[in-house]
Amino acid sequence: MNYDTITPMPTKVLLTGGAGYLGSVLVGHLLQRGYQVTVLDSLLYGQASLLGYCRDPRFEFVRGDARDERVLRDLVPKHDMLIPLAAIVGMKACDHDPLLARSTNRDAIVLLNRLRSPAQPVIMPNTNSGYGTRSGDLYCTEETPLEPISLYGVTKVAAERELLGSGNAIALRLATVFGPSPRMRLDLLVNDFTYRSVTDGFLVIYEKDFKRNYVHIDDVAACFCYCLEHFDAMKDEAYNFGLNDANLSKAELAAAIQHYVPSLLIHFAEVGSDPDKRNYIVSNDKINRRGIRAEVSLDTGIQQLIKAYRLLPRGPFRNA
Repeated sequence: MNYDTITPMPTKVLLTGGAGYLGSVLVGHLLQRGYQVTVLDSLLYGQASLLGYCRDPRFEFVRGDARDERVLRDLVPKHDMLIPLAAIVGMKACDHDPLLARSTNRDAIVLLNRLRSPAQPVIMPNTNSGYGTRSGDLYCTEETPLEPISLYGVTKVAAERELLGSGNAIALRLATVFGPSPRMRLDLLVNDFTYRSVTDGFLVIYEKDFKRNYVHIDDVAACFCYCLEHFDAMKDEAYNFGLNDANLSKAELAAAIQHYVPSLLIHFAEVGSDPDKRNYIVSNDKINRRGIRAEVSLDTGIQQLIKAYRLLPRGPFRNA
């Protein structure tokens, strides 16, 4: 993506949950573009993913909770742009602690929305899993009704409606993100399949024909920067964002990984089911017409992940 013609004004950006999988990458993109960045994060998972940015004088970190009104009341007025990334992400994590999921994914957004001024722009990440179990033959556009099937999807859809209903906001309905990050996640499908392929040597796949869209984490970070710099032209709307040629079934994803892990054994299970029933393909035409599209290929991401997994430590209960 070419930003050579854009020179952003000095802007103070607040990221809640900025030490997470996406935030750890987005912070670097924002600093590179010249923004002043403050991250609010509770470091729930004990991550040290932002240490590399501490040498930059434009980076600040506040250890705290995105649900804490006292903290937000002090921070929000000091910033020009708000990017609420703090969330309990994924179906399993939300089901494990529903109260935490609702208070973080929905209630914290309601709080932020109440504390921000009408002039403060906000860009929030949603998930295109809100489209639910629609046929894998139907392209979901931003006009397609949202029918989330998980608590995660329900809370994120509620947060999107809260912000868009108040105005001066952009919601990015992101495809399933993949790629390496300083705060690595192994539960995302491409990351998970690749990890299992290089460590276990086999994949057992349920509902092999179920489809979803994918997008590289660097493209997502670049998209946030683009929205920030073109906010007035894009505000008050939701946008799907994913890789146009990556509306793939699980079987197609496994085959793409097998190209780089030739010894991989793939078994399509006839008995059993995946609790995550999402099955849809997504149109990214709306945001593409705005002048931005995802560019990092699935193949590039798989190769990056294979390299990254050589750096991960052994699991706590593994000898090799």
